[in-house]
Amino acid sequence: MLLMLAQSLAQDIRGFSVFNYITLRAVLAAMTALIISFIAGPPLIRWLTAKKIGQAVRTDGPQTHLVKSGTPTMGGALILIAVGITTLLWGDLTNRYVWVLLIVTLGFGMIGWYDDWRKVVYRDPKGLASRWKYFWQSVIGMTVAVYLAMTATVPAQLELIVPFFKTISYPLGVIGFIVLTYLVIVGTSNAINLTDGLDGLAIMPTVMIAAALAVFAYVAGNAVFARYLLLPYIPGAGELAVFLGAISGAGLGFLWFNAHPAEVFMGDVGALALGGALGTVAVIVRQEIVLAIMGGVFVAETLSVALQVLYFKYSGGKRIFRMAPLHHHYELGGWKETKVVVRFWIITIMLVLVGLSTLKIR
Repeated sequence: MLLMLAQSLAQDIRGFSVFNYITLRAVLAAMTALIISFIAGPPLIRWLTAKKIGQAVRTDGPQTHLVKSGTPTMGGALILIAVGITTLLWGDLTNRYVWVLLIVTLGFGMIGWYDDWRKVVYRDPKGLASRWKYFWQSVIGMTVAVYLAMTATVPAQLELIVPFFKTISYPLGVIGFIVLTYLVIVGTSNAINLTDGLDGLAIMPTVMIAAALAVFAYVAGNAVFARYLLLPYIPGAGELAVFLGAISGAGLGFLWFNAHPAEVFMGDVGALALGGALGTVAVIVRQEIVLAIMGGVFVAETLSVALQVLYFKYSGGKRIFRMAPLHHHYELGGWKETKVVVRFWIITIMLVLVGLSTLKIR
């Protein structure tokens, strides 16, 4: 909205043409989302507390988590509000990718909201049945996958790009692209949800990865930079940097209230939405493998759950980890919650730097 206003004013006042630059709008989006989070955060937390929308803590988890019972949850709504408003203000609303991301974020957020609502109303930590959660995630993920496949305009949009190599890419075809897109979107959504178990653990890596993907989006949407760095040129992808800037700003604002000891938890409403959004961005800019590298913490958390379940099933009740997801394993091993969180942050920083290095090392 503000972009359209600036473009209208630029016809008479040249200075307003500066808002056509994606880099400036990405920075402004981050600042706007951060300010919205700071302003909306306290009243939202008070409202959640007044409505007794508190976290139901699993009794089979670490005993240190029992003190978290009753802490307001569904705080991810704060992120969605900040991202939604900011994107509408600073984004180019004629860009189809902007609307795809807004729909994905809102759709996954609605699934998470209903899951959190069931946990609050019925005091059931399991929330929405897994099969129904997966079903609705699949509906959104498959719909987006088919849409992106059918509207692809350049061959590179249907190729799997292998980082660190100049010329290695695999043509996926329409079916292969749809399958990969579906797996990336739904997988990333669930991976962040599994990681969201400690104060600040999921949101800070999400912020860092979103910021890094903003760089990839800007490069992919710029024909000159894409050609120079040997990356696929995706028309319109640069506008995703504004959306990702909004996620980074909103995420930092949420972290202000989610830092240990947390005043509010993200809940599935935030975790599922953010994961779906990051997965969709990675697919659009053709950086699925880079997303897996930068999101190594999310991958490790997901694999720990899968391995634990499979090993427990086929070994007659034995376990690989003390408890899954992985962060609980270290907690039960004697690490303080803050130590686990900070060390996982450090690992993510290193992995994000490795991911960014693929821009040049190829």
